[in-house]
Amino acid sequence: MDRKGKNFKGGLDSLLKDTRLEEELEKPHEKGSRGRPKTSTREITKTSQEGTREGETRATFILKEDLLEKVKAVAYWDRQQIKTVISDALESYLDKKGEKYMQTALNEFKKGK
Repeated sequence: MDRKGKNFKGGLDSLLKDTRLEEELEKPHEKGSRGRPKTSTREITKTSQEGTREGETRATFILKEDLLEKVKAVAYWDRQQIKTVISDALESYLDKKGEKYMQTALNEFKKGK
């Protein structure tokens, strides 16, 4: 093996370094680009909003283990995120309550705050 003219001063890191990654990091994300989209630049008013998208917040609930297992199974089977399955289920439940019911409940809730 001829090593004439080769520069090995950079060590192993320089051999393994992927310059394409550096180039991608320097570019701003464009529509259709690969990788995780940039997190929203919205104003965070609660710590539960950190790291979430616009209009989302983080919440913790306690529920029956068998119910959670079913939700996870549906998410897996439908190839959706758990948060999507839960959001769809809650929206369906609240839609069944009706607009008048929900408006009254929301108004009373806001009064009690």
